[in-house]
Amino acid sequence: MRRTALCVAVSSMALSLSACGALGVSGGSADASPTKGDDVTVGVLMPERTNSRYEEFDYPIIQKKVAELTDKKGNTVYANGEADADKQATQMQKMIDEKVDVILLDAVDSKKIASTVKKAKDAGIPVIAYDRLAEGPIDAYVSFDNELVGEVQGRTLVESLGSDIDTSDKIVMINGSPSDPNAGQFKAGALSEINGKVTIAKKYDVDGWKPEIAKKDMTEAIEAIGKDNIAAVYSANDAMAGAAIEAMEEAGITKLPPITGQDAELTAVQRIVAGDQYMSVYKSYPLEAEAAAEMAVAKVQGKGILFDSLTQDSVDSPTDKGIPAQLVTVSALTRANIKSTVVADGIYTVDQICTAKYAADCAAIKLK
Repeated sequence: MRRTALCVAVSSMALSLSACGALGVSGGSADASPTKGDDVTVGVLMPERTNSRYEEFDYPIIQKKVAELTDKKGNTVYANGEADADKQATQMQKMIDEKVDVILLDAVDSKKIASTVKKAKDAGIPVIAYDRLAEGPIDAYVSFDNELVGEVQGRTLVESLGSDIDTSDKIVMINGSPSDPNAGQFKAGALSEINGKVTIAKKYDVDGWKPEIAKKDMTEAIEAIGKDNIAAVYSANDAMAGAAIEAMEEAGITKLPPITGQDAELTAVQRIVAGDQYMSVYKSYPLEAEAAAEMAVAKVQGKGILFDSLTQDSVDSPTDKGIPAQLVTVSALTRANIKSTVVADGIYTVDQICTAKYAADCAAIKLK
């Protein structure tokens, strides 16, 4: 799944989406055949609470943007599937029964939700896949460039091993959930950078991205490889990275090997400041969430030109081809660029990061 139109943006260090014809595009009467006024209802379905981003960033941003785009006449209806595919299907069916105007769906299980996506389509309700590409008749998709996420993780991990890197260096690979199509793309991107450069001594796919499973897997890997023989750990996200670090510390590893992550969670940023986690992948949630809100409102208001400007990429799912999409780029987050990414973009303040526990580490990297 690769972009077909080059129009990307991330944080304050790159072009804004509005500069390349995406966010902030206004739709007037000339490009609209309104099917709905400002009184739109947007259903928002998020997949789980293990990752804090969905309820701390994504949904509040979507909610605020929908209100802004509809002169505060539109509203959002929210549900979280809590990593339960059946529960999410029930939540989505409820939104269909309540006749919401459009649904933003971040699927727990991309395959299992397909039949409910079709029910929405049959009821005349557009479904926009958010962050994860669901199967079924999806109208559009907005996410980050997932293979690029894996490439950034893999490349940074290889770089962390320095010039002495050897193909015999053993790493542990902790991948995301098999039910999440993004996980396979992260893995593919990472392997494109890792293969042939190190030895993947142990690899795991973690159901539901659950940290407790990742911790168990890491413990098993330490026992199999030996605590002094692990050169690095690839973790697909921050929550699992934290769990892997716990397992290593409990095994008596005092000098932690480089470990990757994703999502720039606050606890991960603090681990990076302290040197416990080597990197995370910073994804600008405001860009993704605002784009999704704009796509949803434009779709139900019949603003075709605006909708097309927001979906200049194209992706395929196992069930459908040529789905209009917007893929947002990402960047590696390390100790060197915390201030110019998550702080500059207002995701976290220095005070939130540099609590008393991390004050000395923050001072060491001049984060103030």
